[in-house]
Amino acid sequence: MRRASGLKAFLSEEEGATMIEYGLLAALIALVVAAVAFTLGGNLANMFTKVSDCVATPSNPCPAPVPNP
Repeated sequence: MRRASGLKAFLSEEEGATMIEYGLLAALIALVVAAVAFTLGGNLANMFTKVSDCVATPSNPCPAPVPNP
């Protein structure tokens, strides 16, 4: 009887559930931030490479950016 009540008490405790939920939420946010940084990182590196090439060779005309309407 004592063992059954101890098992029932163990299964009904929810003290650690909130901590696990916060941990999972933090892991999800970290994954989203990493994915965005990975995606934008390549685009930014490409843009800075183009700008660097334009500055390094001023005799070669670089295209002017087209403004969005």
